[in-house]
Amino acid sequence: MPIKSYLVHPKQGKKGEVANALSNMDQCEVIAAKNEELLVLVTETYSEKEEELLREQLQQFRDIKLMALVSGFNTPKNT
Repeated sequence: MPIKSYLVHPKQGKKGEVANALSNMDQCEVIAAKNEELLVLVTETYSEKEEELLREQLQQFRDIKLMALVSGFNTPKNT
């Protein structure tokens, strides 16, 4: 189960719109910085394939200026 966190820099004046759009996605949780135009995005998916699809969706956001992966964790599969 991949869990990743990102710093998201929305375009000027788009913080609220980006936060709302990301919050409406099932795999996403958003925390807004109080003093900066910055969001923290935490994603949780069930597989690498689902994570890849989510990442592709996130890259389509035109109101995101920069998104940087901060941390990633993947639960190892039981063999």
